[in-house]
Amino acid sequence: MNLLFLHQNFPGQFKHLAPALAAQGHRVVALTLQKGPQTTWQGVRVISYAVARGTTPGVHPWVADFETKVIRGEAAFRAMLALKAQGFTPDAVIAHPGWGESLFVKEVWPHTKLGIYCEFFYHPNGADVGFDPEFPAADPDGDACRLRIKNVNNLLHFEIADARLSPTHWQASTFPLPFRERITVVHDGIDTDAIAPNPNVALTLTTHESEKVTLTRTHEVVTFVNRNLEPYRGYHIFMRALPKLLRRRPQARVLIVGGSDVSYGARPDHERYGGRSWKQIFIDEVRPQIPNADWRRVHFLGHIPYQHFVALLQLSTVHVYLTYPFVLSWSLLEAMSAGCTIVASDTPPLYEAIRHNETGRLVGFFDMAGLANEICALLDDAAERARLGGNARTFAKANYDLKRICLPRQLVWVEGLAGKNQSN
Repeated sequence: MNLLFLHQNFPGQFKHLAPALAAQGHRVVALTLQKGPQTTWQGVRVISYAVARGTTPGVHPWVADFETKVIRGEAAFRAMLALKAQGFTPDAVIAHPGWGESLFVKEVWPHTKLGIYCEFFYHPNGADVGFDPEFPAADPDGDACRLRIKNVNNLLHFEIADARLSPTHWQASTFPLPFRERITVVHDGIDTDAIAPNPNVALTLTTHESEKVTLTRTHEVVTFVNRNLEPYRGYHIFMRALPKLLRRRPQARVLIVGGSDVSYGARPDHERYGGRSWKQIFIDEVRPQIPNADWRRVHFLGHIPYQHFVALLQLSTVHVYLTYPFVLSWSLLEAMSAGCTIVASDTPPLYEAIRHNETGRLVGFFDMAGLANEICALLDDAAERARLGGNARTFAKANYDLKRICLPRQLVWVEGLAGKNQSN
């Protein structure tokens, strides 16, 4: 088969699927907005393209997001026309439509099947928007209007998609009927062989005083991981739980992974916060409550290489994961695969993976005291940690294993999408 992947930051969610299809002997091409020359990655021909312009200055704020998607859709459209001129006709296009790149697939190849990755459908209430009253919308009266326009990209894809894939049942549930009923739920997959418990793990850190400290499973380690440290992933809640946690656990070290940018929510209001990042805002808030000796046990690691990330999960005594009602992070399932003892927010995206007191513990998202208490209780109970961590790994292997469960199902989905419309 000839297969084309569209993702503005390829491989993204297709990092396992695209190479697997190439390994089966299919001709696999990917279009991406990443800069750089054409290259081959794990058997996939990766072609970069660029947008011709930016969003119009002063455009209506409700329209700006959709204009950006049209601009990217046009750029991908031009790149697809070039592929067509070279004689490439895909049997199927597999796309993440969230940035608009796949809007015009059918204008290039009307008979090619299009499969889309259904990550999230926006709602004015009941999901992420309005969940956290500390950060209200700038225009609460008009927010529902803005979100309706934001979903235009999703709605246009509903019309042209031949198959749909979503990583979790909750994310699929955000889409409207009857489209929701035609979504196949298969997670991207976790390599549970590569991410497994390691009782002999060791990780060396540099302290505030530039001293080297090597941590092992004998140490008390609390971990918190996200791509970026922001309210959408509960960073502010975790930070506000730290003073109590550090007072009660004088030997614990807290390892925080994540950047200072924003992945999902809004950036901090410049006027209100003086240009500081979310990371710095909440450091500044809690730091006066934490003595210097305790603060020295808090380590901000930024973005770390993947092998160090896996080691960090293997090292963790208690792992904390918090999120608004939004997309579920790979890191949560990777923590389960590593056998972590997990304390997570009692929010809907978690319910498929964290079953309270079975595969982890759930705490109200805004309950800072409850979060600290739950972490401390588990730090005191090695037997309970072993039970919860073992259950978490068993659950991850049974439901999210890449090689034995998720990838085979994804491959079947692609075969069904392409159907009989195959090229040599």
